[in-house]
Amino acid sequence: MNKIDWKAKLSSRKFWALLAGLVTAVMTAAGASENDVAQTTAVIGAFASIAVYILAEAYVDGKTKDSNTPE
Repeated sequence: MNKIDWKAKLSSRKFWALLAGLVTAVMTAAGASENDVAQTTAVIGAFASIAVYILAEAYVDGKTKDSNTPE
């Protein structure tokens, strides 16, 4: 069985859009107010931005370290 590449998943905008859409649909079906749905979607978007930024910076830092390694 293949392992899930969580680093790739968490840096995917498609994953975060899916998560926001899923949570929004479930909250709407459960009868949450429009304000609650909007606030929850905003929080998911904020966490998505943070996750993508952290993983992108880690990638850039890793590439910089690799290029500075003497051969």
